[in-house]
Amino acid sequence: MRYAIKFAYDGSKFDGYARQPGKRTVEGDIIKAMKFLGMIESVGKSRLEGASRTDRGVSAAGNVIALDTEFRGDAILKALNSNLEGIVCHGIADVPDDFNPRHARQRWYRYFFQADGLPPTDELEKAAAYFTGKHDFRVFSKKDADKNTVLAIDSIEFSKRGKFIIVDIRAHRFLWELVRRLLSAILETANDRLGPDMAEEMLAGIRHYPRGLKPLPPEFLVLMDVIYDFEFEHPVAAPDYFGDEARYLKQRSDVMKEISEIIRV
Repeated sequence: MRYAIKFAYDGSKFDGYARQPGKRTVEGDIIKAMKFLGMIESVGKSRLEGASRTDRGVSAAGNVIALDTEFRGDAILKALNSNLEGIVCHGIADVPDDFNPRHARQRWYRYFFQADGLPPTDELEKAAAYFTGKHDFRVFSKKDADKNTVLAIDSIEFSKRGKFIIVDIRAHRFLWELVRRLLSAILETANDRLGPDMAEEMLAGIRHYPRGLKPLPPEFLVLMDVIYDFEFEHPVAAPDYFGDEARYLKQRSDVMKEISEIIRV
């Protein structure tokens, strides 16, 4: 049988998604767990394939991996979650034999900004309009010059949530570091430091990415979902790993705030 598995992970715990010798990665931990469980013999024989390779520090709520296995389908999620740390598998689907998770209908990323110091939302939306639609994003990608760099950004939406500005960006596919570089350019455009003419030249692949314009930090970026023309089942309750981690980080934040208040007296 071939299965697609939807999973989440805390990017701060890993050296990126793709397996690398001598480093802890999301893909590496999943492969290790699957081999230990007898779920796969090798990556090649099981045709283990992932939907999206996120950068170091980037988290995910809904990345997808596919594999061939004789392991009981109703036991896959529970078995994996019992043998993974920092990764939670929460959805599964039976898929055709030729299914490749990279061939998704759409990918959805979300970035979290501190609202303080940001331009107004309407200015951000106006700036984002320059970058929405079909363009050549070659200069916004780190090392994708050998790939087809022409793609369409379906939408870029901004919303306010407490002290944060949330940015949701959707497209069929993305290039390496595209989201973080694109959002950096949008901020510069909204702050009148990157003019429309320069933006148009960058989107035409004519002008290089400015040296002073850096990709935004990866720790605040989340791959929210990889979307297909079918739904995933959620047959077992996923562990509350991320809830526990959030509570720990909140407590740690309060400790640091307490120290900050004392030393500022």
